[in-house]
Amino acid sequence: MQTDVRIEAIAHVIQLAIAPVFMLTGIAALLGVLTNRLARVIDRARLLEGHLPDLTGEHKHVTSGDLRMLSRRARHINRAIGLCTMAALLVCLLIALLFVSALRSFNAAQVVSTLFVASMLCLIAGLVSFLREVQLATKSLRIGPH
Repeated sequence: MQTDVRIEAIAHVIQLAIAPVFMLTGIAALLGVLTNRLARVIDRARLLEGHLPDLTGEHKHVTSGDLRMLSRRARHINRAIGLCTMAALLVCLLIALLFVSALRSFNAAQVVSTLFVASMLCLIAGLVSFLREVQLATKSLRIGPH
């Protein structure tokens, strides 16, 4: 009888953990986008830095400005990656706590709620940082000859 109750409790926890697992999937996809953007910014910065010693005058000034903008973008992306990773870690901790509370039969509702809210706040802050990076990228966009 006791084993059946435990199995039911674990089955219920699995049902509760499904939503956070979907959240983890979304965060993982977002982290993929962010790391790709960071890689592109780094590649572009390395390319510009390689040309910098050969440039003079206005070209050197424009390239230096581009490098400063790339540096700002990289900082925003890095912040977004850190915050989204923290959100994912908090969700993982939340899921683990759900299972531990089911196995040890204690009420973890307050801690689980706190972890979920903290995770959402980290995700929101990460998305805001990502939005700022996209705005900077759009602002610095130059199309055609200049």
